[in-house]
Amino acid sequence: MPRIVAIHEGTVPISSSMSNAFIDFSAMDCSIVAVVSDVIRDGEPVVGYGFSSNGRYSAGEILRRRVIPRLIHAAPEDLVSADGSVIDPAKAWKVMTRNEKPGGHGERSVAVGVIDMALHDLAAKLAGLPLYRWLVRHYGLGAPDDDVFVYAAGGYYAPGKGLGQLQDEMRGFLEQGYDVVKMKIGGASLADDIKRVEAVLEVLGGEGARLAVDANGRFDLDTALEYGRALEPYGLFWYEEPGDPLDFALHATLSERYPGPLATGENLFSMQDARNLIRYGGMRPDRDYLQFDPVLGYGLVEYLRIQDMLRQHGWSSRRCIPHGGHQFALHIAAALRLGGNESYPGEFQPTGGFADAAVIVNSHLRLGSSPGIGFEDKAELYRVFRALHTR
Repeated sequence: MPRIVAIHEGTVPISSSMSNAFIDFSAMDCSIVAVVSDVIRDGEPVVGYGFSSNGRYSAGEILRRRVIPRLIHAAPEDLVSADGSVIDPAKAWKVMTRNEKPGGHGERSVAVGVIDMALHDLAAKLAGLPLYRWLVRHYGLGAPDDDVFVYAAGGYYAPGKGLGQLQDEMRGFLEQGYDVVKMKIGGASLADDIKRVEAVLEVLGGEGARLAVDANGRFDLDTALEYGRALEPYGLFWYEEPGDPLDFALHATLSERYPGPLATGENLFSMQDARNLIRYGGMRPDRDYLQFDPVLGYGLVEYLRIQDMLRQHGWSSRRCIPHGGHQFALHIAAALRLGGNESYPGEFQPTGGFADAAVIVNSHLRLGSSPGIGFEDKAELYRVFRALHTR
């Protein structure tokens, strides 16, 4: 019966000079964890690793004072699967959220999510399987996807970044194998943003269906509608997070007037909040996209509940493309047969991105065969993780 013998927690900077329409990333950081088991292989313990997605700051205080102590002090039978073969992430989730009142999702969901990632990494490593194959076996999900659609998210605002630099950035994404790219809007005037959109479309040969735009929740209803009218002729891949993520009435009104695809959900952190978006946000299952982040929102255990809810409301998993741009979401996308996964080429290091040897072809990425999530194939991140428990 495997046991947790230690959990190490730390914080790493993922800062950058860039900004979106709402925040800059100059002080951004994230939580990292190493969950050490008592299983020894090749002279070392088997360790699961996890980190929090970008866009929310580290949650160390919650990890140290609430989440980690609950796991460390839990009885073994409260954590281990019925057959005793694995530390079950679903059972551990109940321990981590014990004595937490419902509602108020946003920071503790990050803390639980980072441990959830590490526990899934650990479980797959103990089974000797890449995570996506462990997931389909453990949860009975059926055949996984062997490759995943990925798009390149960029186009941020930055000091001195003009239209030429924006175009060069997008050309770089295409050279890396991406066919679909995303850029920010809402951090400049509408007229200037339209110039930026048209500059990127020049690089894409005028194909609006290869360009997504993201307002990061900046707009009120009137501005969201004004942008919608201006963007509609371009036939974009999607128009993302036009207003506050909890302003479901704004989304519902916009969906009535903007015929193109909308995308949102990355800042909703529970099944209940996701369900409210589906009930009241006017999201259309034939064209819109849902971006719930499986790390920021209490981890994969909660994300599976969200998927169950979506099926009950007539949504296909293919309409889900998670926020985050990292390896954990990549495995989830393959196992659950989602519509794809976000990518941030070169940004939010050391946590962002995929394996060092990953190759993008026609905006698709094949998964590797390393056990677990495969952080060992991302050298700089693995070095940071190792330092947590070998110092």
